[in-house]
Amino acid sequence: MSEPIEAESGEQITQRSASNLALSFIALEKPRRKAMTTLYAFCRQVDDVADEDSSPLESRRIALQDWREDVQRACDGGSPRKPLVRELQPVIDQYGLQFDHFDELIKGLESDLEQDRIETFEDLELYCYRVASAVGLLSVEVFGYRDAKCQDYMVAIGKSLQYTNILRDIGNDAERGRIYLPQEAMEKFGVEPRSILNGKYSTAFHNLAAEMAVRARQHFQNTVELLPAGDRRSMIAGECMAAVYWRILRALENAKFRPSLDPAPLKLSKFTKLSVLFGVWARTFFQSSSPNYGRD
Repeated sequence: MSEPIEAESGEQITQRSASNLALSFIALEKPRRKAMTTLYAFCRQVDDVADEDSSPLESRRIALQDWREDVQRACDGGSPRKPLVRELQPVIDQYGLQFDHFDELIKGLESDLEQDRIETFEDLELYCYRVASAVGLLSVEVFGYRDAKCQDYMVAIGKSLQYTNILRDIGNDAERGRIYLPQEAMEKFGVEPRSILNGKYSTAFHNLAAEMAVRARQHFQNTVELLPAGDRRSMIAGECMAAVYWRILRALENAKFRPSLDPAPLKLSKFTKLSVLFGVWARTFFQSSSPNYGRD
């Protein structure tokens, strides 16, 4: 099966995704916003390759390797073959994006082809680093920063967002036979894999999800602590991402994680997302040190 709609531009791919992350790009000045749109489109495309369940596993492995080799050409100053990677190459050059971070992302996506379970929280941390924090380390270069601690800040944001995604998408992932809740935690709370795959809500499931939420909160709190005060304005898109996903986490907690088992993931209304983004902008503009997330 051919790769999904490769000829689309980065802007078209990003608009089609209707992503919570992409909405946060409106906080950036135009050149950085355009660069982030292209970077996001690349990440979206390789993720779509890994998730294309109708395509044989070996075909997806080959396709991901093809994307890896093409983005390495771009990073090495060569001539990429894919239109989207050609569009991405000036972004790579201008902002000094490193191939290692693209490679980590693709390694994370390749792991989805090898396994549909996560054994331990240590394994989950590595997975979250690869599929989310590595993207954060690419994004932070586009955002621009003065203090190198912003790199650690974006690593923490990536894990905050990915933990929240996992909690939100339990039912959706289960429909595809996937469970990202660590096996060690499931055993601790007495939750059988088949109950997740069947969408069965129980006290044990609630307690398991609450454990995941506690760990997500810890990552959000780390994010707050790691943001250098002098880079609050340059990190405004990151702050927007964290604030929106914090609202998703709180909505799941308030609903006692029942929406987590729904095959259709919980979504915030556009009005809610825009109000959250405005709140971040206002606090940043008025130089408030109080975060929009990580606290009830």
